[in-house]
Amino acid sequence: MIWEQAQGISNGNYGRDHGISYIGNNGTLVLDRGGWEVISDEKRMESLPHQPNKGNGLDLHTQNFVDIVKSRKLSDLACPIQAGAHVATVCQMGNISYRTGGKVTWDAAAGKFKEEKANAYLSARYNNGFNVPKV
Repeated sequence: MIWEQAQGISNGNYGRDHGISYIGNNGTLVLDRGGWEVISDEKRMESLPHQPNKGNGLDLHTQNFVDIVKSRKLSDLACPIQAGAHVATVCQMGNISYRTGGKVTWDAAAGKFKEEKANAYLSARYNNGFNVPKV
């Protein structure tokens, strides 16, 4: 995984200042809040020009979440809770990799990193004697 932050300073990869790229064997899917496009590699597939988003995905997810909290009907979730947990894990992996100064490998089955140095960041360090109570 490669992270590059260019928002507010210049254009990043693929001429975008934010977003994500999924690089495959046949092409690359580039997307951000404004839309998506497919860039073919080595003529193995057809490129697709920029497709603008229809609606605001962030607003739609937020509204869906509020509706679920009110109704308590988890079956109406547009995106499973596990997807959000996965995104949070990947983001924290980037932070922990930066803090440890090296590559980290997540062992999902064990719920920890293969690198002990990285595991030190899995629990919070509270200040002034504060602790989260165990429920």
